[in-house]
Amino acid sequence: MRAGPSLVVVWLIIGGLAAEQRHYYSHFDASCAKSATIGVTIISGPLNYVGLDPSVSCRVPQPSR
Repeated sequence: MRAGPSLVVVWLIIGGLAAEQRHYYSHFDASCAKSATIGVTIISGPLNYVGLDPSVSCRVPQPSR
């Protein structure tokens, strides 16, 4: 039971490394899509290295005039 939290931390670190290798941190523009793509990449962890390339597109509703 003690290995669970350690595995989660290692999983997220691997995801963070994958996001770094894709240069998501250096070209960060704080848009909804970019932030969500970074989050999904980190959460998917080692799956990034077996061909998963997650990306998210989101639209924020604009106020009516």
